[in-house]
Amino acid sequence: MKIGIRYETIYRYDRAVRFSPHDVRLFPRTDRFLQITRLDFQTKPKTTVRFGRDVFDNVVASCFFDQPSEVLELRLALDVDATKKNPFDFVLSRRVVQMPFNYEEDIASIICAYCKRQTSESLSLPGWKPPSRESPRETVAMLVELTKALHRIISYERREEGAAQSPAETLRRQRGACRDTAVLLAEMLRDLGLAARVVSGYLRETDEEVRRAEGSLHAWTEVFLPGAGWIGLDPTNGIFCNDNFIAAAVGLRPADITPISGSFYHRDRVPAEMKSRLELITL
Repeated sequence: MKIGIRYETIYRYDRAVRFSPHDVRLFPRTDRFLQITRLDFQTKPKTTVRFGRDVFDNVVASCFFDQPSEVLELRLALDVDATKKNPFDFVLSRRVVQMPFNYEEDIASIICAYCKRQTSESLSLPGWKPPSRESPRETVAMLVELTKALHRIISYERREEGAAQSPAETLRRQRGACRDTAVLLAEMLRDLGLAARVVSGYLRETDEEVRRAEGSLHAWTEVFLPGAGWIGLDPTNGIFCNDNFIAAAVGLRPADITPISGSFYHRDRVPAEMKSRLELITL
């Protein structure tokens, strides 16, 4: 299937301001299920753009603006070829079929950073009991149940700007944006001894089951399962990730996957406004 991604963000200021370098992480991570066939990235004012990769192997466009401006526009037009993907089409290594389990030493030494909790808060999901040595659980069934439980308990709220809530705050409020729920799931998986990372990207809303991106960028979680690799879980919608999910950036923390990072400066306080638009079309 051919999919077109059209994204724009426009910042307006009531007078000309200067800009720090801006890093943009909006470019799909390609694999055998997804290939980019067209990429057109434009900025206003025009500027030097240098493409590189960060420590998580995300493609990052670094933009350097020399002149002050009253407007900053970032526009991206992408076409991709997406192959149908069954989110359960994998085979686990025998020793990880049941939870809890420990990663083998050669794997653990590489992915240990993804297993480390980012907060010290105690997390307890109402009505959900984690597996234990006394009461083991089938791994995939446990992950399905946890993902659905978060979807059921944490109500969705749209919040495009601002930092992610802490996992404890999301549990207390039982409400959150997609990035809040993704961070909560990542921390709960790390509590279980699993390697987890947060993801930002695009979600094609093709049916009633997948409905909570609402024309915006989306966030979800990935867990590392030996034999299968990184498996996507979307607690906002309560499902495993299929070909409708197009990842752009992965990382340990929300700051690692920020779609656009940068700032403006002026000697005076300058009011600003931001508008963004995202459209996914079938070509």
